[in-house]
Amino acid sequence: RKVKGGNIDVHPSEKALIVQYEVEATILGEMGDPMLGERKECQKIIRLKSLNANTDITSLARKVVEECKLIHPSKLNEVEQLLYYLQNRRDSLSGKEKKEKSSKPKDPPPFEGMEIDEVANINDMDEYIELLYEDIPDKVRGSALILQLARNPDNLEELLLNETALGALARVLREDWKQSVELATNIIYIFFCFSSFSQFHGLITHYKIGALCMNIIDHELKRHELWQEELSKKKKADILLERHFTPLLPAIGEHKDYVDHNSLYNSDRNFRSVN
Repeated sequence: RKVKGGNIDVHPSEKALIVQYEVEATILGEMGDPMLGERKECQKIIRLKSLNANTDITSLARKVVEECKLIHPSKLNEVEQLLYYLQNRRDSLSGKEKKEKSSKPKDPPPFEGMEIDEVANINDMDEYIELLYEDIPDKVRGSALILQLARNPDNLEELLLNETALGALARVLREDWKQSVELATNIIYIFFCFSSFSQFHGLITHYKIGALCMNIIDHELKRHELWQEELSKKKKADILLERHFTPLLPAIGEHKDYVDHNSLYNSDRNFRSVN
């Protein structure tokens, strides 16, 4: 396996660096010749919690390069410039937004799809994404685990950078929402977590989640109206049957030992055919 370092950039909202790198895995044949190779683009987030206005940027840059093997020593000057930028950058969140982000979005009542006996880990996102390409039960499980992560505001920035996961969630919601209420609710709740903060609204617009939710709501309202009509028809039929048989009840009570059940059956059948 070979690891190749790539670009370095600043985190969009945190005091952190994002290091892009590429992992190349090669399977060798019996003669040592490469037979099969696979490349995967990855990224590492280096959080700089101690960075403040008094930090020695030169020393910090040297420490980052020494401790992160993905950054080549020749990029020391670039790291130093990025750290200078982070040191002087104004926080992207206002005081009000910071206060909002410190707490989780208000939780809806729990439902079956949310109740899962697993604890999600942000480092296992690749496994959760794979579940979104399996059958419906696995998709429900994968979406429930990602939902656990999304309910923690501290994970939203990192989830935002995982375009593969967000694209898969949007695709599953668009294609499979009719097949599982739990699956649809999990994914909508994930995007709801993002929508609670204004800096993530572009994500909701990009994947057209609002329009998709309106289509789902419209479908469910029409299905509800259909159920109401069927229930109303059933109630009317029950009322007519009750009116038909109520006058017969006293006679049935007095002569219960001589009731001709076949006659009652035929009477009911004739009544139904007339009405």
